[in-house]
Amino acid sequence: MRYRLIAVDLDDTLLDENSKISARNRQAILKAVDMGVRFIIATGRMFKTSVHYMDDLQLNGNHPLINYHGALIKKAQSREIILHRPLDNKLATAVAEEAEHRDCHVSVFINDNLYISEENEYSRYYQSLAKIELQPVGRLSSFLSDNGANPSKMSIIRWDGSIDQIETGLIDIFGEKLSILQSRPYFLEITDQKATKGQALSWFAEQENIKQEEVIAIGDGHNDLDMIGYAGLGVAVANARPAVLQAANLVTSSNVEDGVAEVIEKYVLGMPANPK
Repeated sequence: MRYRLIAVDLDDTLLDENSKISARNRQAILKAVDMGVRFIIATGRMFKTSVHYMDDLQLNGNHPLINYHGALIKKAQSREIILHRPLDNKLATAVAEEAEHRDCHVSVFINDNLYISEENEYSRYYQSLAKIELQPVGRLSSFLSDNGANPSKMSIIRWDGSIDQIETGLIDIFGEKLSILQSRPYFLEITDQKATKGQALSWFAEQENIKQEEVIAIGDGHNDLDMIGYAGLGVAVANARPAVLQAANLVTSSNVEDGVAEVIEKYVLGMPANPK
């Protein structure tokens, strides 16, 4: 099988424990792209906090990124938006109201900017991870209702052990209209029902006339499940969540052991296995 498209998650997949791309991963990706294979990052991150990794890869060309778990596909160089599936404003407002009723910290992502109600331990924690400016705006349900914006994504952070209960409650109310899942410990992510990595990857492959069986997808988290399920070769890194390990066609080495490169070298470049 000749694979023509590689989709790779960032955190805990392509990136190591220091959020860096290893030399081996970079080299394997560059060689695949030189052969004419399309490469796309697929992440829950904002565009502004992920696009610099395309520079780190030293890729030439206007490569796209899938952001916000599939709500946005945007080109790295031109900043052209080629797909956007945001949350409906009324639904987003209702989610914010429900989250506020449950005393949750909510983040709202609009036009690649991040809005919160107020700064607190959760916002400071997220800022330590993402290194971005946060904009406190008061009660978020009122903010959304007043400005009519359609957010790309909403997030809830909770580490008191209640995140599963909050997820279940929101799914009971909004599950038929929204995608609601835990992307990583303490994080609950909410997007439009059609805004998932798998659906975004499927849409992009169709635009590029690439068949499903010609796609490789590599990930580690619950938000990678439908992307891995869609791809002709769905790959989990060894450090992936149990559900992802079970769903994958193949398990590669961990994110700190060049698992992405291992897959590309074997299945795209046709290189012999690299002894450890």
